[in-house]
Amino acid sequence: MMQPRASRWLSGFGAVILIGGLVLSNYGEGATPAEAHSYQNPFKQILAKLNEILTKLNSSGGGGAGNHTMRWDTHNPSASRFTVLTDFGSAAVRDNNTGLVWEQSPAMLTPGPTWSDARLQCVDKNVGGTRGWRLPSVVELASLIDPSLPPPFVPGVFTGVHLGPYWSATSNAESSTTKFAINFQDGLVGLSSKSTGNYLWCVRGSMQESAY
Repeated sequence: MMQPRASRWLSGFGAVILIGGLVLSNYGEGATPAEAHSYQNPFKQILAKLNEILTKLNSSGGGGAGNHTMRWDTHNPSASRFTVLTDFGSAAVRDNNTGLVWEQSPAMLTPGPTWSDARLQCVDKNVGGTRGWRLPSVVELASLIDPSLPPPFVPGVFTGVHLGPYWSATSNAESSTTKFAINFQDGLVGLSSKSTGNYLWCVRGSMQESAY
């Protein structure tokens, strides 16, 4: 079974520290009394620091089940799925199922912008004092839909979600003039002309150009 990259790195790092500590320990034992008096074996401090690093990684999302970076293998119920991010002034919400960060309240423009304008508005948007937003792919947008909830199919952690179609960044391979959209009134995926006015909901997270 393949070992996670972070675990392999930490294992190698720990081995280097262990060997270095043993060498230093032997050096201290071989020193003269005067030298030994001024020398302090750092082995215990090194191990304590390593344990501190591992604890932080496991508790803050750097490894194991706590890692929220683009993980799609988790299925939390809506009540515990989303976390309001105070670092963003509570204007953004992290989806603990996927690691994506969403606007807490999507833009309430009526009528909504065309696809090109929606794309630019997300790129230029400042949410919670942070830039770097984009239109979501159709799969990312669909991942917000919880069929067990009434329209708009998202929990109350989000506000201002319209019962209407929202733009995705995903193209229709059969037509250069249409893009995929999701209607939060019925939860279904459809196609919209790029010149149509739909709503937009910006997301923050890594992306693959080929997926758009």
